[in-house]
Amino acid sequence: MMKKNMGKVDKMMRIIVAMVIGLLYFNNNISGMLGMILLVLAMVFLLTSLINFCPLYLPFDIDTREEKE
Repeated sequence: MMKKNMGKVDKMMRIIVAMVIGLLYFNNNISGMLGMILLVLAMVFLLTSLINFCPLYLPFDIDTREEKE
């Protein structure tokens, strides 16, 4: 089972970065392979923000939530 490990600030930063990448990509400011890689990264940021869980935080025991369960 996935335990929540992302706080509000972390989630908001990921959403903002994903939106900026999306805007840059769809306005053709970034394109090609770099554009595709950044677009995939933006999708991962959005997905992890929606589920409040980042699998990369597990090995490092990172938890950015304000209140721990």
